[in-house]
Amino acid sequence: MAPSFDTLSEQDLHEEEEEEIDFSDLKAQYEVKLEEGLDTFVVIDGLPVVPEENRQKLIKFLLRKLNTVGHTSEDAVFMPLNEKNMSEGFAFVEYETPEQAVAAVKQLHGTPLDKKHTLLVNKLMDIERYGREGRIDEEYKPPTVEPFTEKDHLRSWIGDANARDQFALYRGDKVGVFWNNKNNPPENVVDRAHWTQLFVQWSPKGTYLASVHPQGVQLWGGSTFAKQKQFPHPFVQLIEFSPGESYLTTWSARPIQVEEGHPVLTYEEDGKNIIVWDIVSGKPLRSFVSHDLAAPESETQPKKKVQWPAFKWSADEKYVARMLQGQSISIYELPRMNLLGKTSVKVDGVMDFEWSPATVNRDGVKQYEQLLCFWTPEIGSNPARVALMSVPSKEIVRTRNLFNVSDVKLHWQSQGNFVCVKVDRHSKSKKSLATNLEIFRVREKGVPVEVVDSLKDTVINFSWEPNGARFVLITTGDATGAGAPPKTAVSFFAPEKKGVQAGNFKLVRTIEKKTSNAIYWSPKGRFVVVATVHSQSSFDLDFWDMDFEGEKNENEKDLAANLQLMKTVDHYGVTDIDWDPTGRYVVSSASMWTHQMENGFNLHTFSGETLAENPTDKFKQFVWRPRPPTLLSKEEQKQVRKNLREYSKEFEEEDKYAVDIANTAVVEKRKRVLNEWVAWLRREKELLAEEKDAYGLVDEVDEPKLAKDAPPASATQGETVIEEIVEEILEETEEVIG
Repeated sequence: MAPSFDTLSEQDLHEEEEEEIDFSDLKAQYEVKLEEGLDTFVVIDGLPVVPEENRQKLIKFLLRKLNTVGHTSEDAVFMPLNEKNMSEGFAFVEYETPEQAVAAVKQLHGTPLDKKHTLLVNKLMDIERYGREGRIDEEYKPPTVEPFTEKDHLRSWIGDANARDQFALYRGDKVGVFWNNKNNPPENVVDRAHWTQLFVQWSPKGTYLASVHPQGVQLWGGSTFAKQKQFPHPFVQLIEFSPGESYLTTWSARPIQVEEGHPVLTYEEDGKNIIVWDIVSGKPLRSFVSHDLAAPESETQPKKKVQWPAFKWSADEKYVARMLQGQSISIYELPRMNLLGKTSVKVDGVMDFEWSPATVNRDGVKQYEQLLCFWTPEIGSNPARVALMSVPSKEIVRTRNLFNVSDVKLHWQSQGNFVCVKVDRHSKSKKSLATNLEIFRVREKGVPVEVVDSLKDTVINFSWEPNGARFVLITTGDATGAGAPPKTAVSFFAPEKKGVQAGNFKLVRTIEKKTSNAIYWSPKGRFVVVATVHSQSSFDLDFWDMDFEGEKNENEKDLAANLQLMKTVDHYGVTDIDWDPTGRYVVSSASMWTHQMENGFNLHTFSGETLAENPTDKFKQFVWRPRPPTLLSKEEQKQVRKNLREYSKEFEEEDKYAVDIANTAVVEKRKRVLNEWVAWLRREKELLAEEKDAYGLVDEVDEPKLAKDAPPASATQGETVIEEIVEEILEETEEVIG
């Protein structure tokens, strides 16, 4: 029989109280954790103040925004009312996960709800963190207003009185920004040692100069090139600006490791390789793992090339897209960086894509759209395919099937009027290759495709004329011998003359037996440099004019072109060729990044006249500063071109005056140096005479003063110093003005 409670001794009770009992299972079941789940809550401020009957309607409207970054429901939104049965302008929202709550704070804070209200989103846990005792003063203290300091004008260089352009020069460990002074030495703006560790890059409109460091990227600007922005991305290696300079993409091969308390990066960026930044705020919009590095490679596999740019921008910066090769294209909306339609576009086998560089207005299509072109290879019995997609609808507006395809390259014309699909086709035996061009005429009804298949060799380079409808391509055959570069042919194409719209594309002329491998159009069109770069045996630059103002060949009269070779220039070891943004000058350069011999840069006119040669020790990089788009209307630009000859007279007079001033300055300098020499010589003679007097020496030139037995003055053999000034004409040029 079990003992009753009454029969237990006092000692037994004491021993039972001291016995250790495990309550961990009960604690886990019933313990109230005050802070558990609070990290899924956010506080939404900045809401409209509405009566109780409109509260549910406002919640439903608010949910449209809230569900773009996560998942919540009407039951999870608490919007309190005051004693007047009016909302207070804020609400508490619960998301499914803490990550969704963080995304809401990051992507919805500061975004408009409607025309009059802007959302302010904070984590509920932040109220405790910021409201802790000691963090908030009991007495209100007005914030101190910093005194106004005027900032540098970020486009001040545009106002140069002589309309000069600037360029950045990287050599040794120094980076400098200079004014281009044609055949005179460049004028220094700023020159700094250790300004960058990897390279420098201008933003697309020339507002910022970016320098790249192990700690991240810095942007510089203004007349003094002061620091404007900085983006901390450890061990960053590549950067890319969006077309309108609103965003910046950075990439590093090494995944980011975020330390606790970092002022900018959060745990969301930890382990990522790519960050998309908002340049104005200096904050990351979203971060990604690099596809190229997602799967580890074995030692036997070749090293993968980095797909760069990893993100490609639409012309208006409203969208940015990324491709997972062979699987899909992900399109994100800016500035929230949310996935368009919440899903990626699944495209089996996709190999490459390109946005139209301009917003296109297609015939018969009135709704807003951006165009994206992509291609897929042959998969099984399915042919290769090129497609045009309209964004944001994701509608395929045109497709083209291709057969026997080895490779495809997509080339948009700068205004989005055409996209050329360069198709390398193999024979059935796969022993030979040939190229044909499929040109989509985007603005015409139905987007017709014109095929240019009169090419007998493989096309190694293709380039559209900026703001025009002509193009140049380079084809190659077999190499002529061991170590010798393969012979190439350069072909110029232009449309037939046909009213406003461009006619069919026809061959203007082919130049055979060349070694050219690169095409560089003037940013204004018309002029093009076709060159051989990265070669130690050939280094010619051919300057071509596509609208020569001379007599036209009979067989080219029906074409919108008049081709003329203006000049051929050599530059040993040339690696890069860059047009200035106005199309007036061309710089050819030889970088030590490619080879160590005869590094430096040469300046040429658009017609091939060499103005200056600048051999530079440890030369690395030459980059012209881009110009923003002109503010002149098309009519005003047309008027300028119409009166160009009148303006040219003024410029020629200014140039002549500058030359005269320079010559006058040279003469004045020579006179000043001569006068200084004569004055120094006179002063030295006087000092010599004083020393002779002090030591009692006889001056052979003057009459003797101290010697008693000196011969008469007539017998003294004196010395005469004769100074002869000879002027020599080094060069004389006659110019007829009239």
